[in-house]
Amino acid sequence: MSVTAWPSRCILHADLDAFFASVEQMDRPELRGKPVLVGGAPQQRGVVAACSYEARAYGIRSAMPMRTALNLCPQAVLVPPHFHRYRQLSHQVMDIFLSISSLVEPMSMDEAYLDVTDVVAAGTLPAEVAQALKERVKSEVGLTISVGAATSKSVAKIASDLRKPDGLVVVEPGTEPQFLSPLPVRRLPGIGPKAEERLAKEGITTLGDLARQDEVWALRLFGKGGPQLLAMSRGQDHRPVITEHVVKSVSAENTFARDIQDTEEIAEQLGRLSQRVGERLRSEGVMGRTVTLKIRLADFTTFSRSLTLALPVDDAATVQEVAQRLVRRELLPGRRFRLLGVGVSNFAEARQLSLFDAPELPGTLP
Repeated sequence: MSVTAWPSRCILHADLDAFFASVEQMDRPELRGKPVLVGGAPQQRGVVAACSYEARAYGIRSAMPMRTALNLCPQAVLVPPHFHRYRQLSHQVMDIFLSISSLVEPMSMDEAYLDVTDVVAAGTLPAEVAQALKERVKSEVGLTISVGAATSKSVAKIASDLRKPDGLVVVEPGTEPQFLSPLPVRRLPGIGPKAEERLAKEGITTLGDLARQDEVWALRLFGKGGPQLLAMSRGQDHRPVITEHVVKSVSAENTFARDIQDTEEIAEQLGRLSQRVGERLRSEGVMGRTVTLKIRLADFTTFSRSLTLALPVDDAATVQEVAQRLVRRELLPGRRFRLLGVGVSNFAEARQLSLFDAPELPGTLP
């Protein structure tokens, strides 16, 4: 396809491969080629914040309890996270993105959308823009990225994930339905494991199956977000690349496969959620004074409890300690928990996020 045939928009999704683990392997050559786990100690109910591709070969994934990960791969090397270093390299990568396009939307420290429409319109093929991006990140920072190019954000994101690590996939205009159709529904941003299970009960396992449904069906199954999912399964996504966001809180929550009531299991779950919140706070460079615990009971009763501290915090240990204090008051005999969530708000200095800050990730349907 010629450059002139590319329509009005060209979006790239760039994703650093196994970012935290790759940084550790770059900085410590003795770790290269070895299974590396970045995260907290198993004795403290730590979870895997990131893992190298060598570790993923053993079935290890992010957010897995570190104890489970080490059982799967006892020879793995456990490394504590070095967020200052990750932020430093993230800034360097974002500078490279900015030198190519002024329209950059970071989604976290290790991924971003770029609107390169002007670059393509000036005569450079999308594949050439993506390849130049990859080469500069490798030569100037030392890390590999996977890039997807498409006419929309959702298709570009799916494309960037298909050939990791060090991948490059271009989805040409007009080919979106054919590209998406055979892929499993979980590839679509916004569809989580519970939504996948719900769709499977309806006989829908691929994005092609999903694309053939109508909006009435989508509203029945997923509510007001259903029609947007339907449109994205067809390659229709008009969301713009947004360069600035205002974030008022950082949170994480989990709905359990079965209701829980054991105090040790509750503590472990709060540890995982607090770890995610702490990592996010530090990656964004913000600190908050109010810690909020969200609870949904087995009968679907939902409520929250909050505590405002004298000083702002951004570390997972303090967030977990406060969450534990809040949950103790709710551990009544016979009470079972369907969902727990942890959040931090009331930031010490309200501010608008810049290119180097991460907005809230798009919600994933449970």
